[in-house]
Amino acid sequence: MEQDHQIRQLLLKFANNQCSPRETEILRQYFEDNPDQGVLPEVQEVLNMSGSGDFTTNADEAEALFAKISAKIGKAQVRELPPRPPKPNLWWAAAAIFVGLLGVSLYLYKTPEAIEQVQTPIATQNSIILEREDGKVEVLSEDGQIRLTDKEGEVIGGQTGRKLTYQKKDKVVKELVYNTLRVPYGKRFELNLSDGSRVFMNAGSSLKYPVNFSKTGNRQVFLTGEAFFKVSKDNSRPFQVAAENLEIDVLGTEFNVSAYPEDLKTSVVLVEGSVQLAIQDNTQENIIMQPGQLASLWQRDSNIEVQDVDVAPYIAWLQGDLVFRNMSFENILKKMERHYDVKIINNDAELAKEIFNASFGSEPLVNILEYFKETYGLNFVFQNKNTVVIGYKEEE
Repeated sequence: MEQDHQIRQLLLKFANNQCSPRETEILRQYFEDNPDQGVLPEVQEVLNMSGSGDFTTNADEAEALFAKISAKIGKAQVRELPPRPPKPNLWWAAAAIFVGLLGVSLYLYKTPEAIEQVQTPIATQNSIILEREDGKVEVLSEDGQIRLTDKEGEVIGGQTGRKLTYQKKDKVVKELVYNTLRVPYGKRFELNLSDGSRVFMNAGSSLKYPVNFSKTGNRQVFLTGEAFFKVSKDNSRPFQVAAENLEIDVLGTEFNVSAYPEDLKTSVVLVEGSVQLAIQDNTQENIIMQPGQLASLWQRDSNIEVQDVDVAPYIAWLQGDLVFRNMSFENILKKMERHYDVKIINNDAELAKEIFNASFGSEPLVNILEYFKETYGLNFVFQNKNTVVIGYKEEE
């Protein structure tokens, strides 16, 4: 009740443009912590008030707004998936796949028009690609070994298994030469940069980076997707990650960045050290993060939101595990697509907005789908080995 009173008072102050930046952040944090805030239009309105300068209301209207929000919040819930049964035997998994494929054949026979609604393809290739600045493209196998050389034939690094390492060069770099590493869905890869920094790349990600950093200035790399960074400390040359429209500056630290273009937000989780965040082409004051914090930049606005979190679920992917915290089912499906290198077509619009907490370790995709089916009556079929259809409708 005390918190309700505080939020009510802050809403009234906000309505009259009297909130301090700290009070505004408290309001934003309050609704961000609510797992159902994304589907509440009233909350969206409050979240978008910041900086708009055109929101006006009186005390009665603010009270009514708070009452509506509180009423919906009281009904909101996060679905905690119950403990999973023991892992099935191999014969059970094989049988499940067979049943799924049998269902697919019926699905293809009965509803061909539904298949035509497939949207953009997910993955066009299943190879780890190294793009050199000179245009040369190399395909890296996960168990391969190669030696990297520059245009003069000098060795600059090499690959051993799922790790690509660049050598440190003492000579002065006159011009930065960039390579780009692309990791497809269903794979992970480690990249060791020439300054000693280590980058662990998640599925569906790419990183553009200098073969050798210059002796002065920032050590800048460009990320699309998700990666965990262990940055080698160098006080004279800050390390900078450009991810979507967010800039992350560090000296030496460990942090995770998730910046997939198809996601609604770019997020940074700090494990160790400190980082400074800034929005590109934005005058908002830079934010300094502390260990154990999550910073989020939503596409819908230009403000960075920071909250304290347990960092473990956000870096579980480093061990190949799938962990979801206060995540909508549609976002869970995005992560599963990347993790398993599949396309998932979801026709269950109602389930898409449901919020879940779940941990699945490194189980096969069919086990996870079967578990959702047993627990929530989820219908699914395998259209083929790389495409799953959820919420399919059989003819009556």
